[in-house]
Amino acid sequence: MTTSTVTAPAAGRTPKAAAAPGPSRLRRRRRIAQWGFVAPAVVFMLLFFGYPLVRNVVMSFQHYTPKTFFTGEAPFNGTGNWAHVFQDALFGKALWHTLVFTAGSLLGQFCIGLALAVFFSRRFPLNGVLRSLILLPWLVPMVVSGIVWRRILDQDTGVLNSFLDTVGIGGHTPWLTDPQTALLSVILVNIWIGIPFNMVILYGGLQEIPKELYEAASLDGASAWRTFRSLTLPMLKPVVTVVLVLGFMSTVKILDLILALTDGGPADATQTLGTLTYQNSFVQLDFGAGAVVGNVLIMISAVFAVFYLRANRTEGK
Repeated sequence: MTTSTVTAPAAGRTPKAAAAPGPSRLRRRRRIAQWGFVAPAVVFMLLFFGYPLVRNVVMSFQHYTPKTFFTGEAPFNGTGNWAHVFQDALFGKALWHTLVFTAGSLLGQFCIGLALAVFFSRRFPLNGVLRSLILLPWLVPMVVSGIVWRRILDQDTGVLNSFLDTVGIGGHTPWLTDPQTALLSVILVNIWIGIPFNMVILYGGLQEIPKELYEAASLDGASAWRTFRSLTLPMLKPVVTVVLVLGFMSTVKILDLILALTDGGPADATQTLGTLTYQNSFVQLDFGAGAVVGNVLIMISAVFAVFYLRANRTEGK
């Protein structure tokens, strides 16, 4: 008969356990994991936004010509490109046209889009069908819309002038060939294109306003205009800000629509900073001057973004 003995652990000794990571190590691991998720977006922004932006700024201080693509030589010429652009009378005209085009487009798109959003917030037959049809201008490519509207606004064979001639109120208006009406015509076409976007975003904002607020306003005897001014607009303020910011960013740099309608003419009446950048870079092949105008567009957008962020910060406080 055999007996087995179990050796008891020595006094004062305990079995070793797996060492748990300390708080600092956990924080370090969490930080590494966070940067791992953010890193792809940072790399993407640096490659596709940061590098082109820096390259465009550098190009604006160089004598960059088609020859540069073959020789790689782009001599530094200081502020020569900037002086050339700012001394050109066409730059001032293009800057003014850009401001008028942007302000007119945003105002028309927002007002009509808001009116349609309020209209479609009420239930009636074919509501969904009509809202879907209004989205069509937004879905059609910009160039296609420009070509179609150029045919519609043609002075001799356009549908609009033919209709006006039929009803007896004119019919020979040179919508796109007269410097007095060309810019207005381009603004109206851009308003037509941008209305669906404004309507959809504002319609979604209206659906988020609690119906109880409208019922309370009705019980208090508030009129429709008073309810809209004191209830609807304040509740829509965050959505309105988003609509105006996105609208500004897409309108201030617009190019394809103007090229399809007027190509910047007649007599530079529809020349904007976007079309001027195109003309300098790809028509006159003066890439340095084109980079200067592009940088001006970037600075305008940056100033607008700063004011927008400061306004949001003030509202948050």
